[in-house]
Amino acid sequence: MKIGIGNDHSALEMKAEIISLLKERGHEVVDYGTNCGDSCDYPTYGEIVGRAVVNHEVDQGILICGTGLGISLAANKVKGVRAAVCSEPFTARMARMHNNCNILAFGSRVIGVELAKMIVEVWLDTDFEEGGRHQRRVNMITEIEERWE
Repeated sequence: MKIGIGNDHSALEMKAEIISLLKERGHEVVDYGTNCGDSCDYPTYGEIVGRAVVNHEVDQGILICGTGLGISLAANKVKGVRAAVCSEPFTARMARMHNNCNILAFGSRVIGVELAKMIVEVWLDTDFEEGGRHQRRVNMITEIEERWE
């Protein structure tokens, strides 16, 4: 799988650990930055990764900022993105299984590296339960998005 990753200045060390994990698991990683410790604006990277996902440049995305909130809010403004902030594995599993989220976000100032790795692994190992009520609800989310074009 090809995974795009983006972050702000608060997440450089955590991103490096996540990239190593992804590569160990055999994934191709596209690093959209930042790769600088200077203060930067997380919406830039949320949008870049969001666009990469919906344009099929990558299969999935991972975003990291201080809390995961701001960068995921920016990504969710890109039509077709379903980004979820997950601070523990159960939410990550449900984000994939029930909501078919295509971007995972978390906060470098909220969780530690080992927990972040667990969250990533659960998220990647979980498939969407296609059909039924979950598909209907994902379709409803898409319909809301389309009404605001």
